[in-house]
This record gives sequence, structure tokens and C-alpha cells, in this order.
Amino acid sequence: MGVIYRHFLPETCYSCAYCNTHLATPAQILSKAFVAKNGRAYLFNTVINTSMGDEEERELNTGLHRVADVYCVGCLAKLGWKYLYAHDPSQKYKEGSIILEVILFLSLS
Repeated sequence: MGVIYRHFLPETCYSCAYCNTHLATPAQILSKAFVAKNGRAYLFNTVINTSMGDEEERELNTGLHRVADVYCVGCLAKLGWKYLYAHDPSQKYKEGSIILEVILFLSLS
């Protein structure tokens, strides 16, 4: 495995709660109205400094989705998941978006 380079955001951002690796800016939030396994979660358009696990079909509150878990590249903590495919047409807007659990990230000033 090669060297992993972390990117840094020059403004207020969200970071990993365990290692402070930068993840996203507030501008990347699509919705704050989600609930995950550990409580509140935000839906992001894009995040940085993450890697994805294997794809799997998962039954979520809104139906069956193909997802991949999202991990911090700094400490390998599981932060949430990425929606790869939504079976329900009303959920297609989530495809390509990332859920991060609020308890697993911090807001930096």
C-alpha cells in the first residue's frame, strides 16, 4: 500500500471525531434530517479523506439500498456510508451522497 495523503480544508469544516482529519465543509451538507444507527446523521454531497468498504445491499429506514461503508483515512474509523443505488424511485436523490453520523465527526472553527 502506498502513502495516503490527507487533504486540508482552509475554512470551517467537519472532521473525524477520533483523529481530526478534515472531512467536509458546511456547504457540502444536503440535509440534516437523517437518523442512523447511533442517532442523528447528515447527508453530504461529497466528503474528502475517506475510503469505501465493499458494496452491499442493506435494508434501511427508507427501503433497500446498495451502500458501501465510509471510513476515515486517518484512523480507519467507520463514519457512515455512501448510497450507491436506491431501489425505490423516490429515494434516487440519495445516490452518490454520503451519510456521516453526527456522533462520529466534529465541527472545527
